Amino acid sequence: IEPGRSLIKLSFSTQGEPVGECRERTPEELAKLAPNMRTARICPRERSPIKVNIALNGEPLFEGVAQPSGLSKDGASTIYKRFEVPAGEHLISVKMNDNVRIPDFNHVREEKMTLKPAQILVIDLRKDRGGIFFE
Repeated sequence: IEPGRSLIKLSFSTQGEPVGECRERTPEELAKLAPNMRTARICPRERSPIKVNIALNGEPLFEGVAQPSGLSKDGASTIYKRFEVPAGEHLISVKMNDNVRIPDFNHVREEKMTLKPAQILVIDLRKDRGGIFFE
């Protein structure tokens, strides 16, 4: 990192929400299946891509989409990006959407932070820890 600069890293690997709703099979559907395949509830395997928007001091820093991995698009979406920014006070706004059934962003975090020279700020998405967090 150059003197007087800080680093923001966007780094996550997580699964988006299923692209559709789960549903219950009818008794007729269950009867047609082999006994070992008779699961009453079926859900789509495919996962939603994760959309990401990052703004620094109101100006766009990054817009992107992390597609789910796997042949059936049922794996994790992974992204890693680095942004070198001037050290100092910044308003960092991060918006993510991990559910194609929701039209707007369902994870949002905005925070005013002072980044020191050579400081590294990591932006991550952890649903088990409440969504977007800065570390």
